[in-house]
Amino acid sequence: MNTIFGERLKELRIDRRIGQVEFAKALGVSKGIISLWENGLREPKLSNLIAISAYFKVTIDYLAGLED
Repeated sequence: MNTIFGERLKELRIDRRIGQVEFAKALGVSKGIISLWENGLREPKLSNLIAISAYFKVTIDYLAGLED
């Protein structure tokens, strides 16, 4: 699976000092899902990718590692 996504997601969340629980609530998912995404064990649905990119104001291409 795409480990770049998980690394970037964790980096964005930590840089903004947002805990997994707070972030999960903002997206309407469980804390466990956030952990699975960050550890590269599961990939988010497109609707979640859109929500994540909007939340952090980054592109989906950035999250996917297609751009810096």
